[in-house]
Amino acid sequence: MVRIFNAGVLGACIRSLLLANRALSYTELSDERLKQIALDPADFDIHNSNGLLAPLLITRVPGTEGQVVAQNHFVNFFSSHLPLWQVSWQNSTGTTPATGSRELPFQNIIFKREPQWCIDRPGTCGLLTLVAHYDSKIAPEGFIGATDSAAPCAMLMYTAKTIDAQLTKLWEGMEASGERSNVGVQIVLLDGEEAFVTWTATDSLYGSRALTTEWENSPLPGVATYHDPMDQISLFVLLDLLGSAGPKVPSYFQSTHWAYRRMAQIEKRMRELGALEATPMSAFLSDHDKQPSAFTKSWVSDDHEPFMHKGVPILHIITTPFPLVWHTMDDDGDHLDMPTVHDWAKITVAFTMEWMDLMNVSSTAMT
Repeated sequence: MVRIFNAGVLGACIRSLLLANRALSYTELSDERLKQIALDPADFDIHNSNGLLAPLLITRVPGTEGQVVAQNHFVNFFSSHLPLWQVSWQNSTGTTPATGSRELPFQNIIFKREPQWCIDRPGTCGLLTLVAHYDSKIAPEGFIGATDSAAPCAMLMYTAKTIDAQLTKLWEGMEASGERSNVGVQIVLLDGEEAFVTWTATDSLYGSRALTTEWENSPLPGVATYHDPMDQISLFVLLDLLGSAGPKVPSYFQSTHWAYRRMAQIEKRMRELGALEATPMSAFLSDHDKQPSAFTKSWVSDDHEPFMHKGVPILHIITTPFPLVWHTMDDDGDHLDMPTVHDWAKITVAFTMEWMDLMNVSSTAMT
C-alpha cells in the first residue's frame, strides 16, 4: 500500500541538518575490514534449530504460541550470548477486525547497547535504530513469512552478534583515554505489523503505533540530551521483505538519501572485493545516483510510518516490487535465496560498523 506524506515540519528539518553532519563524520571501512565480515552459514541454516533463523520459521501471529516461541528465541539469544545488551518490552493490547472484542497482546522488544557513561546518564546517547517486525500474517493459515520478516530479524541478531565485542573494545579504549562518543545502537523487534483482515490505518502497525505513542509520552530526565526515547533515534533503519533473489530496494526519502548511498557504496565495494555471495543482474540498492528531482512524496506503508509522522529520519530497506512469494504460502524457508540472505546480513553489519565508527577497532574483536 502506498500513502502520501507531507514532510514539511520543523522537527524533520532539524533532524535533516543533524543527519547531514553525521554524513560528514563517517569513517569508511577499509577493504580489509569489509573482507573480514565473515558469516557462519549455520546461523541461517533453515534446519538448524540452534541457529538464528530456523526457530523463527514458524507462524508468529500475536496471541498465539508461535508469538511466545519467537519472543523466547530473541530473549534467550541475547541473554545467553550478548548479556551487555539491555532488554526492555513495550506491551499493549488491542482488538482487531478478525478477533472482535477479544483483546490481543502486542509486545515490542527492544535490545539496546550504549557505552557505560550513557547508561549512567540516561538520554545522553543518540541511537542508531535497526528495526524489523517479527509477527506473521494470520492468513493464509500456516503462513510463515520468511522474508516477511523472519529473515530480517535473523539479520539483526547477526548484526548484534558481530559488533558486540567490537563495541566493548571501542568503549573500553575511550574510557581509558578519556574520550567520549555519545552514540549507541538499539534493535527494535516490532509486533503486530500485519493486517488481520485488510490493511487500513487501524488494522495494521499495531505495535509500532503503540510504541511511538508511549515513547513520545515518556520524557527523559531533565539532564538528558534528548527529550524522549523517540528523540534519541538518530536513524530508523527498517528491514522488510528481504531474502528473495534479485531484490530491488529504492531510495524513498531525500533527507536520508545520503545514508542510502552509504549502504549502496558498501554493497558495491563488497561485491568488487568478492565479499558477497549472490550474483544479481544489478545492485540490490539500485538508486545510488537518484537525483533530487526524482524523489516524490510517496512511500511503501510499513512500520516506519508512525515514526516518520513524528519527524524521525527513515531509511526503509524493502524490496520493491515485492517478492513473488509475498503473502503466499511460498514465503517459507525453502524459498529463501541463501546467498541473498547472507549478503543482506553482511551489508547491514558493515553499515552498522561504519555508523558506530568501528573502523579502527582491532579485527581481533570481530566474532
